Amino acid sequence: MNRVDAIDACLPQTQCEQCGYPGCRPYAEAIASGDADINQCPPGGQAGIDALAQLLGRASKPLNPAHGDYRPPRVAWIDEAVCIGCTKCIQACPVDAILGARQRMHTVIREECTGCDLCLDPCPVDCIYMLETAREQEPAAQQAHRRTTARQRFEARNERLARRRAEDEARRERRRARLAAADDALPDRATRRARAQAALERARAKRRAQRTPGRS
Repeated sequence: MNRVDAIDACLPQTQCEQCGYPGCRPYAEAIASGDADINQCPPGGQAGIDALAQLLGRASKPLNPAHGDYRPPRVAWIDEAVCIGCTKCIQACPVDAILGARQRMHTVIREECTGCDLCLDPCPVDCIYMLETAREQEPAAQQAHRRTTARQRFEARNERLARRRAEDEARRERRRARLAAADDALPDRATRRARAQAALERARAKRRAQRTPGRS
C-alpha cells in the first residue's frame, strides 16, 4: 500500500467534499503532497484525525471548524410522495446510491448511501431528508466493508463519467471532421460567389424574357 492508499484507507469514504476536495481520494492525495491538513474531514471526526496523525507520525489536532462539525453517520431518505423525478439528486450522488428516472419517483439505496448530503441542495422541492443510523455501533469489520464498497462505487462512477465525456468528445471530433471534410469538398468562396451571381443573373434574364411580348 502506497502513501496515498494508506491515507485514503483512514478516511470515511463519504465523498462529501466538506474537506474542500472532490472526494476522499483527492483529499488523501492533497494530504500526501502537503497541500491539505489532516483535520479537514468532519465525517471522520476526531478518530479519523487521530488515525491520520498516527499514520503520518504527526501530532493530532482538533477538527478544523471551517470545514464543518462532526455528525454521526446518516443516510438520505426521499419523500416519494413529493418527489417530482427531476434526477438532480441522482446526478449529485457520488456513489450512485439513488435509483430513479426522469419524471419517475426516486428512492435511496440505504445500504449504499454514505450520508454525504450532496443530494440536498439540488433538490428543487426539498423532499430529501437525512436520517440517523446506528452505523457507529457496527463492528469494525463491517464499517471497513462499508468504506471499501463506497470507495469502489465512487471510483466506478468516476470511470463511467470519464468514459462518457471521452465518448462525447469523440463524437464532437468526428462531427468537426465531417464538417471540415464537407467544407474542403466545396469550391472556394470566390467561386461559390461567382456561381451564385451567375445563377441570379440567369433568373433575372428569364424574368425579363417572360415580360417581353412575343414577336410575330
